[in-house]
Amino acid sequence: GVLIVGGGRAGWQMAEALRALDAALPITLVSACAADVYDKPLLSVAMARQMDPGTLVKETGADAAKRLTVRLLAHTDAVRICPDTRSLRTTRGTLRYDQLVLAHGAQAALPPALPATRVWRINHLGAYQRLRAALGDSPKDVVIVGAGLIGSELANDLALGGHRIALLDVMAQPLARWPGEAVGAPLLDAWKDLPIRFVGGVQVAGVDKIGDKYRVATACGQKFAADQVIAAAGLATPPRLAQSAGLAWDNGIAVDAATLQTSDPRIHALGDCITIAGQASRYIEPIGRQARAIAAHLCGREPAPYEAKPAVVRVKTTTHPMTLH
Repeated sequence: GVLIVGGGRAGWQMAEALRALDAALPITLVSACAADVYDKPLLSVAMARQMDPGTLVKETGADAAKRLTVRLLAHTDAVRICPDTRSLRTTRGTLRYDQLVLAHGAQAALPPALPATRVWRINHLGAYQRLRAALGDSPKDVVIVGAGLIGSELANDLALGGHRIALLDVMAQPLARWPGEAVGAPLLDAWKDLPIRFVGGVQVAGVDKIGDKYRVATACGQKFAADQVIAAAGLATPPRLAQSAGLAWDNGIAVDAATLQTSDPRIHALGDCITIAGQASRYIEPIGRQARAIAAHLCGREPAPYEAKPAVVRVKTTTHPMTLH
């Protein structure tokens, strides 16, 4: 049957789309986490809405698997793809497949100056829940490195939760990826009454641990004390699985623009891990359309070609929400 790697939104959307077209198709989903279903955008607004992290799960992975008649292998890492034998090696044994769909997402990028053991990377529910537990109920000093979409949203939300934020970026203003929209200055103005200190034009040089706290140093000699440090310096697709299968790579898993097929005809991919003509697709909206295109192809139905469209990005800085293009 079909083997899906990834228990996030893309993986479950893929399972939903397949099951909608074929009630009997064997589907196996491999997930490194519990594969619980949740709305990822809520991670950027949970404090502002006074939401307990434990309430963010809409449906457990086990319940979703039962509802969709999917075999779920949770807490299982995908290790290597063997295209010749159409098999996937995992930490719970080797699985065979007729068709393989990669939906394992991307990871927060870690520049060399940000050691993985000293910074948080908030790209899924488990990491967010652990961060909230580490912050506790009293105000903390938090340094966020990167003032793009995720960094700005987290700074806004954690500040509304009472924490003191130092937001650092190499650019002169936050959300500098959208220079034509001139959004940085209005956002900084909206933050003037929040405990957010934005420092632009700086490059982080290192993170030192001093006792139970951290010190973030910049290349120009500035130092910032922190109880917790968050890396929000963009996303990168882990290359290991794609490389093990010899798949074409172009800043991510290269897929056909219409079918989302990789360079291996039995392997498709969708979501954060793919690129089309070198461009990543790391927003929520396209995932459902990508899943339907792949499902139509795998189930032999009338083609439903995927069409890449310019993204409309809703920035969830609740103090000053924006829609960018």
